[in-house]
Amino acid sequence: MEILGKLKNLDAYPKVNEDFYNRSLSGGLITIFSAVAILFLFLSEIRLYVYSSKETKLTVDTSRGERLRINFDVTFPHIACSLLAVDTMDVSGEQHYDIRHDIIKKRIADNGNVIDSRKEGVGGPKIERPLQKHGGRLEHNENYCGSCYGAEASDDQCCNSCEEVREAYKIKGWGLTDPDTIDQCKREGYAQRIKDERGEGCNIHGFVDVNKVAGNFHFAPGKGLPQFSFLQDIFNFQTETYNISHKINKISFGKEFPGVINPLDGVEWINKGESGIYQYFIKVVPTIYTDITGRKISSNQFSVTEHFRESIGYPKPSPGVYFFYEFSPIKVDLTEQNTSLLHFLTNLCAIIGGIFTVAGILDSFWYHGRKAIKKKMEIGKFG
Repeated sequence: MEILGKLKNLDAYPKVNEDFYNRSLSGGLITIFSAVAILFLFLSEIRLYVYSSKETKLTVDTSRGERLRINFDVTFPHIACSLLAVDTMDVSGEQHYDIRHDIIKKRIADNGNVIDSRKEGVGGPKIERPLQKHGGRLEHNENYCGSCYGAEASDDQCCNSCEEVREAYKIKGWGLTDPDTIDQCKREGYAQRIKDERGEGCNIHGFVDVNKVAGNFHFAPGKGLPQFSFLQDIFNFQTETYNISHKINKISFGKEFPGVINPLDGVEWINKGESGIYQYFIKVVPTIYTDITGRKISSNQFSVTEHFRESIGYPKPSPGVYFFYEFSPIKVDLTEQNTSLLHFLTNLCAIIGGIFTVAGILDSFWYHGRKAIKKKMEIGKFG
């Protein structure tokens, strides 16, 4: 019993008889406001505990020799698909012109509807018996090997499509003046396709794989015109009159990850005056995203500025939409994490205890202040 009595003396929360309580209106109001504040902060803390948060850390990017996938989806309402080309080049000297693999083009009508969709490099239907390299027509069960019409790099090279003939001529530096004399182009109806697509637009989407160094990729119309001089007569205008109005549906560097914001998505620009070069200058920031399970995603974020330059001077630069990118030396590490249970309980205790303490101070200040003023008024000393 003596030990229990000593424990009773250690009670930090002595109880007061209810007969000595003095309840007030101000105390009731403060209690209601305190309860509302505790409930609001409690729900806020629950949300922070249930949903994960992201921790950001900056480090120096020491990666070397990596490749980068650039994903794009861009619509040109006034440039035909047959005239639109994708090129890439970088500071290391690597250049790729008129890229066709991993790219899909959709023909767009004046009203915005999709007319046709085809993967690049896939031409029109071919006749049953194409012309062979040796001069005869393709026979049954015979492998097809089309002629490159003098542009073969080796004796065993075959050009089985109009595009392959164009590529062979381009390597030689030759111009193809009349595609109707080329069996592959005649069978695929290349010239007719150019005429049919006049006045149409084009949606081009896909990706290009580039070195992780500074460079650019661009969409340039009229890449085929220097090789096909007859196209100038078909269209009866020069390359500087191209309308490079465009809408960027999607541009991203690398894989998508939760919460990423691509500032160019949905951006649209209308070419109201002279044609020229529309330039986007992009600063790419390498990013490592780690989700709550520990899975890492290597990707990139970016910021961008833009500028339009008219085609002035001589010779006039070819119009197009250019994306110049360079990489930041700083890498961002985004880590998704949850609040621990102990941290959650500690915050709850701090919220409840803190609000009750502050409320008690306010109530005491209000109560004793009113009491002191009332006493002075009774003895006539107030004011």
